[in-house]
Amino acid sequence: MTFDDALRNLRGRISLPDLKPLDLKLPVNRLRQQFLKIDYSGEPDAPELAEVRPLIIPGAAGPIRARLYVPLGAGVPPGPGILFFHGGGFVLGDLDSHDMLCRRLAEGSRCRVLAIDYRLAPEHRFPAAHADALAAWAWVQEKGAWIAGMDPARTAVSGDSAGGNLAAYLAQEMVRVQGPKPAFQLLLYPLLQFADIRSKPMSPQESGFFISANLFEFFRGHYLGETGAGMDRRMSPLFAPPEDLKGLPPAHIVVCGWDPLHDEGLAYAAKLRGVGIRVTDREYASMVHGFLNLTPFSSTARLAAREAGEITGRALGAL
Repeated sequence: MTFDDALRNLRGRISLPDLKPLDLKLPVNRLRQQFLKIDYSGEPDAPELAEVRPLIIPGAAGPIRARLYVPLGAGVPPGPGILFFHGGGFVLGDLDSHDMLCRRLAEGSRCRVLAIDYRLAPEHRFPAAHADALAAWAWVQEKGAWIAGMDPARTAVSGDSAGGNLAAYLAQEMVRVQGPKPAFQLLLYPLLQFADIRSKPMSPQESGFFISANLFEFFRGHYLGETGAGMDRRMSPLFAPPEDLKGLPPAHIVVCGWDPLHDEGLAYAAKLRGVGIRVTDREYASMVHGFLNLTPFSSTARLAAREAGEITGRALGAL
């Protein structure tokens, strides 16, 4: 398996937290300041959107920030939408770290994208992020049409890495409680289980790029603490029983070759197919975990973001 040349050349040019043992003692705010500080200003073919608007919506324990992306050609509201949750292990990441990815998903899908700034650990431990995800979905159902222009019946859930965990959990929870289900799932190299961390294979190319040998324990320690909730259905949707999967909406799952989450993404796709859910998957064999945030450096990442948007837009009837 070939490692992407553009990403190989990128190593050393941008600063990312490698989370060596000493780094784990740094204040979390300092790590957040280092996370994905990439200059997108000179990015080729950066999308032009009709509107980007900040919003404040109710979270599970108080107001949280959100950001609405309206693409050109989105049509008269309410129309199809995507509810997006950023990655970062429930500790890192925010609206700005995933701004360009949301812009590209909006452009590719011709759907309004609503990105959610859910609460992060360790200030807000499990299940704070999961509770905020449900609160955001409830807000879309109640007020999304007239405030964000998103038709609740034609809204997908999406997220990358930990955000993919939130999206997958939200869809499963709606099946369990017989609530309003998303119309589609777009899961981008999702983190689908937090139970078996130490055995995740780690290559030299992955370690110290976006994922280091200490990263999973760092995230689990900050978000779960000593709760032992790694097998909780919220944290490990991969292990959900068949009855929680049978009513799920169609899904598209993106995985990358240089990623310890590769196998669980494909395993989840297989489980969904096994209970009759329509699923497609796409592997980017030369890419690393988090590659969709590296669009300034990789034409493959730019094309992949567009493709993911187009697949979602077609599923929602926007294209």
